[in-house]
Amino acid sequence: MPAWLSRALPVGWALCALPLAAQTLCSSTGATPPLALFERFTRADCLACWQDATTPAPGASALVLDWIVPGALGDEAPMAAAAVPEALDRLQILQRPLPPERDIHTAPIEPWAGLRLRVGRGPEVNGYVGATLSLESRSAVQGPWSYHLLLVQAVAQGTEGSPMPRHVVRNAVQGRWTADNALPTSRRPHWIEVRPMRLPEGADPALFYTVGWVQDPSGRVVAAARSVCH
Repeated sequence: MPAWLSRALPVGWALCALPLAAQTLCSSTGATPPLALFERFTRADCLACWQDATTPAPGASALVLDWIVPGALGDEAPMAAAAVPEALDRLQILQRPLPPERDIHTAPIEPWAGLRLRVGRGPEVNGYVGATLSLESRSAVQGPWSYHLLLVQAVAQGTEGSPMPRHVVRNAVQGRWTADNALPTSRRPHWIEVRPMRLPEGADPALFYTVGWVQDPSGRVVAAARSVCH
C-alpha cells in the first residue's frame, strides 16, 4: 500500500471561517485558465487501478482531478484512507453510477464573457489551510451559479506507487450563489467563499493546492481556476 494512503486521515472541513488576510500564499492570479475538466474516479478497493500505467491522461491544458471513491470493503479497502464521501456526491451530481473499479468524466470549459474567477490557498495553521473562491461578474448577470471548491494533493509520477502524476481530491465543498448572497458592498455582482480545509496528518502542505469552478443554470462549466504557489 502506498505510504501516503496508510498515513492519511479522513478529511473534513470545519464550520468556522479563516480571515481573508491568511489566504495570500497561493492563488490563481496570473495563471492560465484550464480549457477542460478531466475527472478520474477510482474505487478504493482497486489498488491495481491506481498502479495502472495505461490510465488515460489528458494534455496540460486540462484540469485533472483524481477522486478516490469509497469501496465495498469499507475501511479495509487498500485506499480507504484516501477515499472521500464527496466523491459519491460528485457522481450523484453527474448522474453517473458507482463504478465497479473506475470511471472518467470530461467536460469542456466554456468561458462566460465578463466572469472573473479566483481561487486561493492560505498557509497551514494547526493542520488546516484556508481555501478561498471568489467570482466577479463584470456585467449585470447575477447567476444563479453552482460553485465547487476543492483541496487537491499533487502526487508526482513515480511516487506513492503511481506511474503517472495524480491530483487527488482531499476535500470538496459545493454550493449555489444567487443575487441574494452577493457581496452587498460591491459595485458589480461579486461572491466569495472561504473555508478552512484539513490536511492529512503528516502531509507536506506544499503538495496541496485549491481548485474551483462555476457552472451556469444549464450545467455548463463557465469558469475554472487552480491556485499556484510562487
